[in-house]
Amino acid sequence: MIHACKFGARALVGGLSMLALVAVSLPQAYAEGGFPNLVPLVKRLKPAVVNISTTQTVENSNKIPKKHGQNEFEGTPFEDLFRHFFDRLPDQDRSFKTNSLGSGFIVDAAGYILTNHHVIDKATEITVKLYDETEYRAEVVGKDKKTDLALIRIHTDKPLAVAKLGDSSKAEVGSWVMAIGNPFGLEETVTVGIISAKGRVIGAGPYDNFIQTDAAINPGNSGGPLFNLDGDVVGINTAIYSRGGGSVGVGFAIPVNLASHVMEQLKNKGFVERGWLGVRIQTITKELAEAMHLKDRVGALVAEVIEDSPAAKAGIHPEDVIISFNEKEVTKMNSLPAIVANTPVGTRVPVKVIREGKERTLWVGIAKLDDDKVAADEDGRAASGEKKADSSAVKERLGLRVSQVTTELMERMKLPDDAKGVVITALEADGSAVQAGLRTGDVITQFDRKPIKDVDDLVKVLKGVKADSMALVYVLRAGEPLFVPIRVK
Repeated sequence: MIHACKFGARALVGGLSMLALVAVSLPQAYAEGGFPNLVPLVKRLKPAVVNISTTQTVENSNKIPKKHGQNEFEGTPFEDLFRHFFDRLPDQDRSFKTNSLGSGFIVDAAGYILTNHHVIDKATEITVKLYDETEYRAEVVGKDKKTDLALIRIHTDKPLAVAKLGDSSKAEVGSWVMAIGNPFGLEETVTVGIISAKGRVIGAGPYDNFIQTDAAINPGNSGGPLFNLDGDVVGINTAIYSRGGGSVGVGFAIPVNLASHVMEQLKNKGFVERGWLGVRIQTITKELAEAMHLKDRVGALVAEVIEDSPAAKAGIHPEDVIISFNEKEVTKMNSLPAIVANTPVGTRVPVKVIREGKERTLWVGIAKLDDDKVAADEDGRAASGEKKADSSAVKERLGLRVSQVTTELMERMKLPDDAKGVVITALEADGSAVQAGLRTGDVITQFDRKPIKDVDDLVKVLKGVKADSMALVYVLRAGEPLFVPIRVK
């Protein structure tokens, strides 16, 4: 499952120390024998890394679920089990504070710090701890949920070490990278690995384009930098794929080039303004390429053009294949939304399309993206962004991501042939799902005692569940049924 890497401060003390990347000269980056000598690099990077701890006030509503005023478990084998479970939780109607830990790194000597949105979201108090153990109250400059990025600031007269931002487009698969943080509260932990892949889509949002690494990333690493051996930040550690909530060598980082663009807008305006095209797009499969007589599978296939959108006004048609936008190559479908979003509102840009085997250039006037839209919507989902918003709600309230059970998923995740429902494909490290004990590969067949056949069912049921309440999930794990209680945020 994909997990965000913020760490709830219940098990261990200490959050993720972030390595801020300070530019360093490493003429002897590699020791004799071909392995990198990281000692000088680590020493120089640590001062730019910060720990972020947050406090959030939560209204508690713990009680045994009731329907029409009656205990639904009364008279069932589960009555004693759930009475024991809920009795151990804080009293009903009592507000309490929760603490979480994450990381960040200094990007400006004036005290600006970059981190993940989910690290500071809904926090009533944010505390930043520097390398020298001094602590400061931080303020939110701006945050962007769609890219899971946030910019915060501390005020101090002392000189601050600043991380140098690199160029993630030049980071190559197979190159060495390093993460420094406080996984599980273990301060200043250094982990090393390589870039395993680029351009990963993990269902985190409309601008998925993650760097994958096998450097160990765990709960508490959220918001921390991933850097190369030049000491440049190439990514912001954000999520992991894990069945148990810990590192299995599959971590994901936001490319620093995307983060830089978002960070500048947050710093200057406090929010992110994005361009809007108004199309629904999909991946060009081998079968589609053959049916459409395309030479290759490069580009984004237009599935629908939204009425009165910039795309419609420019003459873009369904079945057009967008291969270039504003003189930037669109090599694959999921690269287009970010390119469109980063295009300044009000500008006219060239768009190259393939239509009936011929290449042509159209000019599009970019409009402003509303919060309920997606710059260029993927995979035929509603152009209003409705399903994306709903999926985002599942992620935010449960801390998990799900997909419809398909034959392909059954084979890849080794699910039973009779699996029906939605399968958990990713978990956020600090989410409710991990705390409840759910795992990647679990198939949700019921939620809150209602049958779940597809993602839409889960979204609809979730809308009727109150915030900060407990719900019962019925899952199949390795073919075996299991009830799991989960707190819905």
